[in-house]
Amino acid sequence: MSQISDRMELREEDIAKHVVMAQSLIEGFDHAPRIGKRAIAREAERSSGIGTRRRFRSTTPGLVTQRRAPTGAVQLVSRVQGADDGDVLMTPMQAAVLHALRRAIAIALAVTENMAEQSSLGDLKRANLEGVLPAARKAEFGELLAAEALVTLHVFGNATAYLLSSHLTEVTVEVGDVDEVLTDNGQTALHGALWELDQDIAAHAQDDGRLVATVAGFAESLMEKVALRASTAPRLEAFTAAAWHVEADDFTVRGFSAASRAKSTTLTMTFKKPNEVVGNHIAKYQAMKLAKMLMAYDFERRLNPFAELGGFIFTFMGDGAPGTGKTTLIQMMAGLISEYCGNAGYPFRYQNLGTDNIDSYQGKSGQNAKAFINNVIDPSVIGFGTIDDIDQLAGKRGDRQSSSGQLEITAVLMESFAGANTVVRGNCTFGMFSNYPENVDDALRQRAGARFLVDGPQTQDDYIDILALLMGNNHDIPLGSHDIFAAQEIKKAVAASFESHARPHEAGLIEVYDRVSSQIGALDTIAKLGTYLKGIQMADPRFTGRAIKNITDAVKVRAMDFELPDEWMEQPDLFLFKGYDEKKAMIEDMRKPITVDMVVQEINRYADSEFRYADKSDEVAIEGAVREMQRMEEAKKRYLGGEG
Repeated sequence: MSQISDRMELREEDIAKHVVMAQSLIEGFDHAPRIGKRAIAREAERSSGIGTRRRFRSTTPGLVTQRRAPTGAVQLVSRVQGADDGDVLMTPMQAAVLHALRRAIAIALAVTENMAEQSSLGDLKRANLEGVLPAARKAEFGELLAAEALVTLHVFGNATAYLLSSHLTEVTVEVGDVDEVLTDNGQTALHGALWELDQDIAAHAQDDGRLVATVAGFAESLMEKVALRASTAPRLEAFTAAAWHVEADDFTVRGFSAASRAKSTTLTMTFKKPNEVVGNHIAKYQAMKLAKMLMAYDFERRLNPFAELGGFIFTFMGDGAPGTGKTTLIQMMAGLISEYCGNAGYPFRYQNLGTDNIDSYQGKSGQNAKAFINNVIDPSVIGFGTIDDIDQLAGKRGDRQSSSGQLEITAVLMESFAGANTVVRGNCTFGMFSNYPENVDDALRQRAGARFLVDGPQTQDDYIDILALLMGNNHDIPLGSHDIFAAQEIKKAVAASFESHARPHEAGLIEVYDRVSSQIGALDTIAKLGTYLKGIQMADPRFTGRAIKNITDAVKVRAMDFELPDEWMEQPDLFLFKGYDEKKAMIEDMRKPITVDMVVQEINRYADSEFRYADKSDEVAIEGAVREMQRMEEAKKRYLGGEG
C-alpha cells in the first residue's frame, strides 16, 4: 500500500538522539507528586477480593529489598523487573515492556522537538535560556510549553499502546483514571506520567500478563485524559496540522488520534457458503453485497466510495424468530469478508459483543463496549462487528429490569452509531441481531440503518432444500421431483421479495396505506410519498425523522443494487488495488436510477418492521400488566382468606 502523502518521516537518527534521555528516565529520577495519590493509598481503596500490592524487591544483591521510603524516587527498570513471583531474572516480556517504554519516550521527545522547530516554541526556548525572553511573549511561551506537555504525553501513550498491542492477551487490568497530568513542559509531564505508571505497576502487575495489560491500560487512559484536555487547549496547530511516520515501527502520529496495529483477528467460527443459507433472501443478498462493499475501502484515502456516494450500510439489524438463521447469516458474511481480505492481503478484524461484556463494576460495561467499537472502526483494518442477542445485552431505558451495565452499553452504542462524533469511513459495519427486537430500546433500534428480516425457510422448496442440506450425503434416500437449490437463486428470489413490499405486510400499516391511497391516489410524487410518511407518523409517533433518514439510505443502497463482480474480489488488480477516484468512477458507472417503486418498497419494508416491533412490544407490555393484576388479585384473595 502506498504511503499517505501528508505525513512526514520521523527519521531514525532524530529518535536515536533521545534514547539516552529515555534510558535515564526508565532507570530512575525523583518526582514529588502534585495531583496523583501514592499506590499505598490506592491499595486501601481496592476491593477485598483483589490481592494486595507486592513489596518492591530489587534484584541487585546487597540492596535493601523492602519498599522504598516515599521520597518520590521512580525506578521503572527495577519496578518492572520485580513484577513477577520472585524470579531474580528478567523475563523476555519484562524486557519487551521496558524496550517499548524507552522507544515510546524517545519517539515522543523527537516529535515534540520537531514540533517546537515548526512553531515559535524553539525560538522562545532559546531566548529564555539566554535570559532575553520578551515580557510580552511570556504568556505565549507558557501556552506553548503546556501544548508541548500535552503532545509529549499523548505521543508517549500512543506509541506505548501501539508497541505493546501485539503482546496483549485476554488478561485485563482496570487502572482507573490518570491523575498526575502535568503541563509545565514536556519533561515534567513525562516525570508525572512515569511516576503514576510506576505506581500502577506496583499495584496491579503480579505477572507478565498483568504487566503488559497494566502498561497498555495506563497508556490508553493517558491518551483519553490528554485528548480531553487538548480539546480546549491553545497553541496546538503545529501538532494537529501535521503527521509523523516512524518507518521502523510502521507507526503514525496523527494529532490526538490513537494509532493501532493493522492486525487481523483469527477467526475460529465455521464459515457458511451463500448456498448453505436457505430462505432469508433479502438478508442474504444484502449481506453478500455489503461484504463486497467493504472491500472497496481505500486505505490511502481512508474512505470508501460507497460511503461517499451514499450507498453504504454502517449499521443494520437482523431480526427473526429463534432458529431462522441469524447465526448462519453471521457465519456467511464473516466468511465472505475473510475470504476477500485473504485474496487482497487486507487485515480483517471480526469481533462480537456478548453478554460476558456486562460487568458488575460501574463504568466497566461501557468501557468494554467502547473498546469493542474502537477495535472494529480502526481505519487500518476491514472490520465486522456483531452484537448477538442485543435485547439481552443493551438495556431498554425506563425498564426496571435493565441493569446499570446494560444501560451503559446502550448509551455507548447509541453515541457510536449515530453520535455527534460518528465518522463513517466505510471500512467497517456493525450488525445487531435479536429474536425479540421489540425489547430493544427504540432509539437504539432506530440507529440501525438497514433491516435484515431473517425469516428462515418460507416456501415448500425452501423446506426441501434445507432438509436435503442438513441430511448430508450419508444416506440413499432419493431426492425426488425437485430441482435442488433452484429456489435459492438469489436474484430471482430477491426480486420477488422486494416486489412483495409494494404493499405493506403488517395490519396496522395496511390500514394507513389504504387510507392514504384512497385520499390522494397512487404514491407517485415526492408530495404524495411525504403525505404517506406523515400518515405513518400519526399512527406511530415513534416514526421520526431518523426513520426517514434510514429509509432514504436504504433507497440509495437500492440504487447500488448490483454486486461487484466476483472476479474483482478474486483478482484484486481489477478493482481493489486501483486508486480511489478510479474505483469511485467504476462504481458510479454501475449505479441505477432511483424509482418510485424503490421508495415505496423501502418505506413499507422499514415501516413494517417498526409496526411489527411496536405490536410485539405493546402485546408484551399488556401481557405483563395482566399477569401482574392476576397476581395481585390472587394475593388479595389469600390475604383476606388468611384474615378470616
